[in-house]
Amino acid sequence: MDLPLAFTYDSDYFNVRDTLECGQIFRYKKLSDDRYAVFSRDKYAEVVTKDKTVEVYARDKQYFWRFFDLDCDYAAKVRRISALSPIMQRAASCGKGIRILNQDLTEMIFSFIISANNNIKRIQLIIERICNALGEPTENGRAFPTVDSIAASPVELFASLGAGYRDKYLVATARKLQGYDLSALSALDSPSARKELLAFAGVGPKVADCILLFGLKRGDVFPVDTWLKKVYHNYFEQGHKDSEISTFFCNLFGEDAGLCQQYLFYFERIHHKE
Repeated sequence: MDLPLAFTYDSDYFNVRDTLECGQIFRYKKLSDDRYAVFSRDKYAEVVTKDKTVEVYARDKQYFWRFFDLDCDYAAKVRRISALSPIMQRAASCGKGIRILNQDLTEMIFSFIISANNNIKRIQLIIERICNALGEPTENGRAFPTVDSIAASPVELFASLGAGYRDKYLVATARKLQGYDLSALSALDSPSARKELLAFAGVGPKVADCILLFGLKRGDVFPVDTWLKKVYHNYFEQGHKDSEISTFFCNLFGEDAGLCQQYLFYFERIHHKE
């Protein structure tokens, strides 16, 4: 598909691979070593890294400029976080190209319900199947399904698409969203928004924190998985229970907690591979 060049951006604080493969987005495809396809709602872009520059090809320049958070000064964030401790300096240096995306909240709610007790490849496959089954056609593939289309679908459809026990959660959450004002959720502070999210079927504490960070762009949350538990025990151990680790990091990092989480998650995974 021929797409116009929407814009270019310096790659120093925009690493496409690290941003897309760090667990915050599932609707992307690696086309080659330096080229990725990215889907969001009914939008599509191809992102190419060339030397010191990232080229974004898309029909909706404004959408993807905001999507990749390109008005935000990540160099300043890296400097601030690097000054916190030697381990944060190492983590921020390792992951400085990661940007927290501005993703669609509805899409994030369903995507992270699917993510529970799942791996990235399987999450991507399930989401792709749901989009192919229920999404409206676009020139670059299927859009993410509407709330109404998910709510009107039988639970058995999602089971057949591989959602497993999450099938009933997807339908129940869609039906609740039909009468729910998500803009009101956006207006709440993070603790109040988390409480609201926990009332949705299939949303536990970690999924709620992921939705807050990746759907509502709340920097004061810290989702904890097995990788972040390892980070805590390896570098920050103070005797907390696993259920207390998220609160510990939120208190430690404040409004930078979400970005610190991404840096530490990426750092631990890279360190594990060495």
